[in-house]
Amino acid sequence: MNPPLLSALALTAAVVGSMHTLAPDHWVPFAALARAQRWSARRTFWVTVLCGFGHVTVSALLGLLGLLFGLRMVEAFGRRMEAAAGILLVLFGVVYGVWGLRRALGRRVHGHAHVHYDHVHEPARATMGGLFVLFSADPCVAVVPILFAAAPLGARAATGVVLVYEVATIATMVLLVLPARAGAKALRFGWLERWADAAAGAVIVGVGVGVTILGW
Repeated sequence: MNPPLLSALALTAAVVGSMHTLAPDHWVPFAALARAQRWSARRTFWVTVLCGFGHVTVSALLGLLGLLFGLRMVEAFGRRMEAAAGILLVLFGVVYGVWGLRRALGRRVHGHAHVHYDHVHEPARATMGGLFVLFSADPCVAVVPILFAAAPLGARAATGVVLVYEVATIATMVLLVLPARAGAKALRFGWLERWADAAAGAVIVGVGVGVTILGW
């Protein structure tokens, strides 16, 4: 055991976990969907924690695979997953936005949301499941070398580094998502109440495009 090295790796894991979470794709979709589907702060919190857990778990698994198959190969695979995640986010936003448009148009024609959109498809459950898959498919490759460096210190040390990264990532996501949700909830426009789901889809598409093209 090398306490100074372990402390440095834990600090690095905490910084990486917090800093990479500042990217818009880690918190804007949650705020947009929470506003559109009127999630409570509690539900928003738990959805964020669940998705953050999936995100961290896949990142940690990539680190373990790096020990088995080599760092370079796993990092290359992780980069491909990151690139695909931006495209998946765009597709998710498009599908959700189209669903939102159909739902809004159904309200406009019938005076209420049609049962076909609200009951059969269970939008809240499908949305949360889709978010979990998206975040699980979007690992943070930057943490892989940190876990690789912690492995020679032993299983307990490596596990501790993973936990630090996990707590830092999820905590930062929550600290960003909840205020963003509150801010989005404060937006009160007549048109937004009807077109909230379509608007949320458009926001998610914008974030996905930014991640894919601009590298946010």
